[in-house]
Amino acid sequence: DKAAVAADPAVAEAVAAAERELGDTGRVLLRPSGTEQLVRVMVEAADDEQAGAVAERLAGLVAAV
Repeated sequence: DKAAVAADPAVAEAVAAAERELGDTGRVLLRPSGTEQLVRVMVEAADDEQAGAVAERLAGLVAAV
């Protein structure tokens, strides 16, 4: 449920923690799809390994909501 993800405090805290972890070297974007019942998790980081780890962590949390 896209609305539930947007309103979930655990998701908001996880995004804030990921943004602190990435600092100025990356960013996090959770975007509800306009055409499908899903939330896109996008992460930019200094390296692919960090981006993948953060994205997997956030995607797992989003899927659990």
